[in-house]
Amino acid sequence: MTLPPELITLASYMAGKFDNQQQALAEPVWYVHLHLWQRPIPLFSDDSLTLFAEQAPITNLDRPYRQRILRLYQSDQLQVQYYQINKPDIVRGAGCHPELLQQLSREDITVLPDCRLNVQMHQIGLNHYEFTTTSASDRPCRFSYQGNNYQVSLGFEVTADEFRSYDKGIDPSTGKATWGALLGPFRFTKRQDFAGELLI
Repeated sequence: MTLPPELITLASYMAGKFDNQQQALAEPVWYVHLHLWQRPIPLFSDDSLTLFAEQAPITNLDRPYRQRILRLYQSDQLQVQYYQINKPDIVRGAGCHPELLQQLSREDITVLPDCRLNVQMHQIGLNHYEFTTTSASDRPCRFSYQGNNYQVSLGFEVTADEFRSYDKGIDPSTGKATWGALLGPFRFTKRQDFAGELLI
């Protein structure tokens, strides 16, 4: 199947190693210095481009967390579907050690039904684009981890050089954000490009 060029561009922009060093130095009270990895993985190569994502604070780079799978595809429009990794420990650290992803199969992940984003593409220059997202569901993104239930508001914007995360943890009882991008997005600058790892 031939993938649409806008899908390939989106995946190319998202695939990489990022950090928000500049933001963390400017506003250390509000933003932790994080590294973010988004590694291509061939889980849905028949009709999609898929990324493994995890992040870690600069103080504990050997203890990454928030392992997840992002499936990028086009139906009526560009969309990103999130998946939970059933046993995240088996791929913990795969941002730096992608060989760990070779053992991951579709049976190892679970779709998160209401964790899906619609993606809009905007041209901002010659051969330069920005992608923005909105929730594809009127229900909140929910998932369980280690026996606890969580609710997250998902969202991002991405260009060739920057990934801006709007993800926020939501208290289900109050509906208020409790962690994440409380005062605006985490602004991650691309430091290493993994687009060459995409199977196109």
